[in-house]
Parts: sequence; C-alpha cells; structure tokens
Amino acid sequence: MPEDASLPRVANYDYKIWQVISASAAGTMIEWYDFYIFGSLAVIISVQFFPGDNPAAAFLLTLATFATGFAVRPFGAIFFGRIGDLVGRKYAFLVTLIIMGGATTAIGLLPTYTTAGIIAPLILVLLRLLQGLALGGEYGGAAVYVAEHVPDHKRGFYTSFIQITATLGLFLSLGVILGTRLFIGEDAFRAWGWRVPFLISFLLVGVSLYIRLKLKESPIFAQLKKQGKTSSAPLKESFGNKRNWKIILIALFGATAGQAVVWYTGQFYALFFLQNVLTVNFVTANIIVAVALGLGMPFFVLFGALSDKIGRKRIMMAGNLIAALSYYPIYQAMKAFSDPVNTVALTALVFIQVLFVTMVYGPIAAYLVEAFPARIRYTSLSLPYHIGNGLFGGFTPFIASMVVKHTGNIYAGLVYPITVALITFVVGSLYLKETRHVSIWDEGKEAVEAEAEASD
Repeated sequence: MPEDASLPRVANYDYKIWQVISASAAGTMIEWYDFYIFGSLAVIISVQFFPGDNPAAAFLLTLATFATGFAVRPFGAIFFGRIGDLVGRKYAFLVTLIIMGGATTAIGLLPTYTTAGIIAPLILVLLRLLQGLALGGEYGGAAVYVAEHVPDHKRGFYTSFIQITATLGLFLSLGVILGTRLFIGEDAFRAWGWRVPFLISFLLVGVSLYIRLKLKESPIFAQLKKQGKTSSAPLKESFGNKRNWKIILIALFGATAGQAVVWYTGQFYALFFLQNVLTVNFVTANIIVAVALGLGMPFFVLFGALSDKIGRKRIMMAGNLIAALSYYPIYQAMKAFSDPVNTVALTALVFIQVLFVTMVYGPIAAYLVEAFPARIRYTSLSLPYHIGNGLFGGFTPFIASMVVKHTGNIYAGLVYPITVALITFVVGSLYLKETRHVSIWDEGKEAVEAEAEASD
C-alpha cells in the first residue's frame, strides 16, 4: 500500500497487496494460458482443422488463424478499456475472463475438418477472435489494478509480477501439453488428447473467477469515482486530443512495438524455428523452450525492480538494441547445435532470448501506467500495448515463417523482428520520457484533499 499518510481513506482496504497481486496474476496467467495453447499446438491444430494435402500451407493457415487473435486485441482494448474507465477495473477483467474461458473451452469441443469440413476452421477463427477481444481487455485491467494499489517507488517491482503471467501462461500451456502427451501417448494425443488442454481451461477459469469476485475496486479509481472525477467519455478524452495521441504513438513505436517482437521472437518463433526449421522433435523442442522460460521468469522481477532504481527507459532500450544485434548469431548457433541435437546448448540459446524479453517486458507495465492519467488510464494504455503486441508482435511467427518459405533462407525471417526492435530503440531513445518519478497517487491525494475541503 502507498506509504503516504495523506491517503488513509483511499487505501483503507482489509487485504494486503500480495493478495491483490496473486488474484490479479492468477487470472491473467490463465487468460494467457488459454491464448497460447493454440500457438503451442499449432503443428497439430494445422492437421486437425485444415486440409491435409499440403502440410506447409496448413501450418501457415494455422499461424494466420493464430494471428487473428492478435489482430483484434486493439479492438478489445478499446471496448473493455472504456468499460474499465467508466464502470471499474474489476468489472472489466471479470467479463474478459469469462469470455476467454468460454471460447477456449469451446475450441476443445470443436469438430475437426474431416468431420465438419470448412465449418470447422471458420468457427475456430471466430473463437480465436473472441479470445483476442478478451485478452485485449484483460492485460490493461490487471496492470492498472495492481499499479493503483502499490506505492509509487515500487511500481516497477510489483507490476513485474503481472509481466511474468504471459510467460507463465505459456510455460503452463507447454507443461499441460507435454504432461498430457506423455500420459496418454503420442497417437492418442494427436487423435483426441490435444483437446484436453483446452478443456482444462474450464476448471482454471472457474477457480480464478471465484478468487477475483472477492476483490474490491482499485483505491485510486474508487476515490475518483466517489468524487465524480472519472471520465464520462474515455474514448473521446483518450483519442480526441493531439497531446494524448502523441503519448500513445510514442508509447507504441518507442516501447511496445519493439517489446512485442522481442517477446514473440524469443518464445514463440524460437519454438517454431526448433520444430519446423531445425526439425527438432515436438517433445524435445517444447521441453527446451519450457526450461528456458522457467529459468528466465525471475528476471522479469529483477528488471522490474531495477527500473525503480535506474529508470524504465534505459532497460527497455537496452533490451531492444541487444536483441536486434544478437538474433542472427543466436539463430546460427541454434542451427549448429541442432544436428545432432544438443539440448543444453539449445536451451541456453533460447534462455538468452528470454533474457531479452525480460528486459523489454519487465518494466513496461509501470511505464504505461505512469504515462496516462487515472481517469482514462485503462483505455489509453491498452491501445498502444495491444497494437504493439497484437499486430507487431503477434504476427511475428507468421511473417517470419512466410519470409523463410518465400526466400528459402532459414535466417531471413529475423529481418522483421530486428527491424522493428531497432525502430523502437531509435524512437524510444529520442522521444520516450522517463516516468519512474511520476506519482500516480497525486490524483488520489487531490481527491482526498477535495473531500476534506468539502467536509470543512
């Protein structure tokens, strides 16, 4: 809780910050788990939902379907961001959790292409769109909700636990997939066992929903709402003035676009590269990525906490630049250690990429929260985050795989993430403002002072 003594009525809640973080992180992790099962199972899904006469084309269609979920994330950000700024953070991310869980469970029940023909992939795309809309509203709500509970000088540290949830969700999806596959066997998994990870979502979402229903509204938003200081038109305030648009565009090109391509290159593209380019078998490739993710997760907190000391901007820019300069030699080394497969070396190379992810991603929630005022925070920060991650990042595996297929050069796909990361480094270095000294609790103080003056 904030340590400022002038905020006792704003922050007077009977639960501790770790309960807030745990409840928020659990729900967000499950939504990421739901979202990433699809990507983790892309090779198998391509066989189940698309014609099998051209496996390469079927895989690209699966990646395109995977990418549709990212394409609609900005729309989910706008829709649920508006709800979050009008009604409340808690309500918005309860709704997104229900939508995500329902869509994911439905994918586990879908008939395949062999059974239903073209209807199967069409419904799959629809459900993928619902997942993207839900995730578009989830992340902003969780990041804002946690940030509006914690002291200013530790915001990077505390919000970094929300940043772990994306990687933890992917890690969980890989773990469930591997566990199911090893338990029931290869043939059964390909026949019907791939549905199990999707169906498990129903139970996970139920538990998370129960936990989140016990949460109260964030103290800053609750106080602003009590004082009538919330926005009545968050979309107009967010996107109807040049000043806010400037902040949004700088946040997009100077922070989230590069963060996004580094995230998806270091985790998803690394997995696809292992499986489809280097032909490392499914189980081994997933174990390599899962171990690298597990080893890398503590560094989200490390860099989040470090950003409280030396600033968000330095760490994020360094991560973008180092990643852009390192990808080619890393992927060349991955090729060298793939024949024969050296799992230790490949795990180490993926782990290095995950370190880049933690540098660009660990501090970014704190930066985005600090960049926008509370009355339009949910709406404003969600858009650049989800355009960056939904479009620039989410299409990384698809674009990179297409370039490789078109050129025949297995490293050509890296041109895309390297270019975007360098653009972000240049734009961010020139225009991104350091925000670690911003006090979002000043808005809470003003509300408290206004209430005190009214009672005198």
